[in-house]
Amino acid sequence: MEAIAKLNNVPTSPRKMRLIADLIRGMGVDLALNTLKFDSKIGSKRLEKLLLSAISNWQEKNKEEKIEDAELYIKEIYVNGGKMIKRLRPAPQGRAHRIRKRSNHVTIVLDSLNKQNKKDGAKN
Repeated sequence: MEAIAKLNNVPTSPRKMRLIADLIRGMGVDLALNTLKFDSKIGSKRLEKLLLSAISNWQEKNKEEKIEDAELYIKEIYVNGGKMIKRLRPAPQGRAHRIRKRSNHVTIVLDSLNKQNKKDGAKN
């Protein structure tokens, strides 16, 4: 059973957030949480909180299962560009340069490795 968590309008650029997302893609949940906890990048704290939310969502869907037995892993994580705030900065000779303050949307999909065992057990 999959669980999804989304984080919208994060005020960091999508490029910076993708660097962190690439670190944890495909990892187990425990290893991903440890990686995010000790990473020094600014977006890692937000991704850690989002991952905890995804784990909580999975727990709500599967109340009869334990997290430790399920062997959760990050099936998908992707970062899309969000809205962009446009500002002007003064430049020489009376001109202006445009500053684009970017934001992003992050989506995490968790899945269990032990779902194959459940299907086999149900047939017997």
